[in-house]
Amino acid sequence: MGRLFDGPWPIVIIIIVALLLFAAPKLPGMARSLGQSMRILKSEVKEMKNDGKDTPSSSTASGEQPVEGKVIPPKGTDQGNGPAPRA
Repeated sequence: MGRLFDGPWPIVIIIIVALLLFAAPKLPGMARSLGQSMRILKSEVKEMKNDGKDTPSSSTASGEQPVEGKVIPPKGTDQGNGPAPRA
């Protein structure tokens, strides 16, 4: 074939041209999706680093206090509070 395909560069250029021709309309959406994924990954890594530290969360910093409550079983379950429901 001669000197046309002597190295990897002609193949790389052909792939780039093909991507630009056939995927050009989708490139902005793909870039936006990649940026959003990177932001999510960055925030998750930051959250993992701060996971063991005793810092106030964003909900308690805004003035909301945590609410304590009692877990109530759903109706129809037998918890020893009377006769079992009939089927």
